[in-house]
Amino acid sequence: MGNLLEVSHLRVAFRREGREIVPVRDVSFAVPEHGRVALVGESGCGKSLTALSLAGLPPIDRASVSGTIAFNAPADRPQARLAYVFQNPVESLNPVMRIRDQIREALPKGMDRKAGDARIVELLARTGLPDPVRAATSYPCELSGGQQQRAMIAMALAAEPALLVADEPTTALDVTTQREVLELIDSLAAETGMAVLLITHNLGLVAGRMDEVNVMYAGTIVESGPVVEVLAKPRHPYTRGLLAAVPALDAPRDAPLADIPGTVPPPDAWPSGCAFAPRCACAQDRCRREMPPETRADARRVACFAQ
Repeated sequence: MGNLLEVSHLRVAFRREGREIVPVRDVSFAVPEHGRVALVGESGCGKSLTALSLAGLPPIDRASVSGTIAFNAPADRPQARLAYVFQNPVESLNPVMRIRDQIREALPKGMDRKAGDARIVELLARTGLPDPVRAATSYPCELSGGQQQRAMIAMALAAEPALLVADEPTTALDVTTQREVLELIDSLAAETGMAVLLITHNLGLVAGRMDEVNVMYAGTIVESGPVVEVLAKPRHPYTRGLLAAVPALDAPRDAPLADIPGTVPPPDAWPSGCAFAPRCACAQDRCRREMPPETRADARRVACFAQ
């Protein structure tokens, strides 16, 4: 089994008031066929821009992009594509179009209207909507947030993708609906064989759900490897901080939540050396002067002097 997606040394730059801003500096990762891969990091680390770069979606059309992005369609499905599910369906769905008309745009070309209507209802039923016929004729405002996200997933499935890019797909949903949506994506991936690239800020969501994880900070990947290994023994201080910030179910109710001091710097103010050094308890003078090189050990990659 080969790689469905290969991203190598991706760099995304914008021009702003005569200056070059580089929110994605050097990103490399792969998604195997039928694989489940996560891209994890705080807001502002460049995760969404990386995801949008895969298909050149706005605002990437206004950026200078270098590096390589290779989408290798399966030999038995040469027309297979990638599809997206974004974090806020309210912003992604057209408010003046019925759900069926929006899904119809993603159906294979040449499908007649009757067959298309049947396929749309089938897709909505597949996502677990209790009344798919009503949902198909509804406007987005007539559906709950969870139902809108299920409609978005149905739209993604209509394209029969080989890769589903799920960019923070549960951010705007309550905890119960979050779990249902993630379980739905898991089950649909198992059923259809599509690969999944999950973009999230919550390292806890990848446990038991993803195969590989890439931890991203300040426009680059600082640690990656099999989920089981990274969660069991994180090597980068940022990964350890993200993991510590995941609330423990058995923790006392009044226990304070762990956090990482400081915030992600903006792309026009990346510090020299390791970008995480200003927030890192392990940082030394060398970390502030030099960018740590990436080291590899088996399936693990990490960029840190103090590993």
